[in-house]
Amino acid sequence: MDIRKDILDTIGNTPLVKLNKITKDIPATVVAKIETFNPGNSIKDRIAVKMIDDAEKEGILKPGGTIIEGTSGNTGMGLALVAIVKGYKCICTMPDKQSKEKMDMLRALGVEVIVTPTNVAADDPKSYYSVAKRLNDEIPNSFYPNQYFNLSNPEAHYESTGPEIWEQTDGKITHLLVGVGTGGTISGIGKYLKEKNPDIQIYGIDTYGSVLKKYHETGEIDNNEIYSYLTEGIGEDIIPDCVDFDVIDLFEKVTDKDGMLMTRELARKEGIFAGNSAGCAVQGLLQLKDKFKEGDLVVLIFHDHGSRYVGKIFNDDWMRERGFLDKPYMAKDLINYRDQKGVITLDQNEPVAAAIEIMQKKSISQIPISNNGDIVGSVTEGSVFKKLIEDTTIKDQPLSSIMKDPFPIVEMNTPLEELSKIIDRETSAVLYKDGNDKFQIITEYDIIHTISK
Repeated sequence: MDIRKDILDTIGNTPLVKLNKITKDIPATVVAKIETFNPGNSIKDRIAVKMIDDAEKEGILKPGGTIIEGTSGNTGMGLALVAIVKGYKCICTMPDKQSKEKMDMLRALGVEVIVTPTNVAADDPKSYYSVAKRLNDEIPNSFYPNQYFNLSNPEAHYESTGPEIWEQTDGKITHLLVGVGTGGTISGIGKYLKEKNPDIQIYGIDTYGSVLKKYHETGEIDNNEIYSYLTEGIGEDIIPDCVDFDVIDLFEKVTDKDGMLMTRELARKEGIFAGNSAGCAVQGLLQLKDKFKEGDLVVLIFHDHGSRYVGKIFNDDWMRERGFLDKPYMAKDLINYRDQKGVITLDQNEPVAAAIEIMQKKSISQIPISNNGDIVGSVTEGSVFKKLIEDTTIKDQPLSSIMKDPFPIVEMNTPLEELSKIIDRETSAVLYKDGNDKFQIITEYDIIHTISK
């Protein structure tokens, strides 16, 4: 029987999956190592096991102890699983820019989560690095893995992830693209692959506000490049010991917006519900597309799962608030440019001539028709013209004799996309009630005028 001894025994041997639609303009074959198949849904499960195993072997962590780590969420999840299986307490410090989902999932696994401010220097006493270090000093029998400076981190990938990729590609891999945070993933895998074939190119993906790319190119930390950013899981304001810059051939930076939009595209076009660093890796790939040719085999690392980002990247309101998605026009937005007191209506018993007169004086092309305050029909400039051509005597007839069906009534928050499906050759306008309970009318002209501003 194939039965694993515990949940930690399911870590590793994650699949490589070919990307097809997003990468159609890349001449190379592009595949992703889907690390969400690990039990903690991220690649960090690998390093969590390795760091704790090594700490136990060195006598640093003893039974009944406490694991304390500063994390963006994924390493904390891996450490939480290890703590559960091995009987340790776990405390995680996290910067407040991390998603609520990450914090809630850690708490669900019994982790004590301490949230710290994002926009402080790494050496500030309030940073998540500093708070973790302080707790480690204060709590007896505690272990601070410190994934940024713990060389068990890259060693885990040298021992597992690198060999898996080499075997899964039959040694034909030509490029590796990895979002870089602690640097353990790219350094461990890169070292293994370079030993197998030094011609393999290792590309790191960085974010704006991080120092890694500049440091790789110049050997200097430029404090002017350090500023707060929204991208999670990659980029640093420090230089971790785990980053082996000699293994990395180049860095490419990706903006918050581009990385997040690509993360959404991955889900919609490839069916891969992955996290922020996956979107950044794909965006970096597209920015570097001139470096790939026919016959190349490019491997991307998809670190974690999209469920970590449901309240942020996959939340339209959150994305719009930060200017990453265009704000959709609603019905109520389409007449804000004019002083609209309410739509002009006519009673069904009034003559057709009254509609003609109002259309001429007000330069309007359609009028809703009412009966005792209810909208019961409509007339348009085109329909009146057609009736007049057929019979010029209709001017004295009641509007009820020529009116058509009433214009559809929509909610004031109906998106433009939905309105565009309703307004067509047969339906020239729609109505909605505004905040004062007055009917307003939206025509094709209103839509064109608004979106062309």
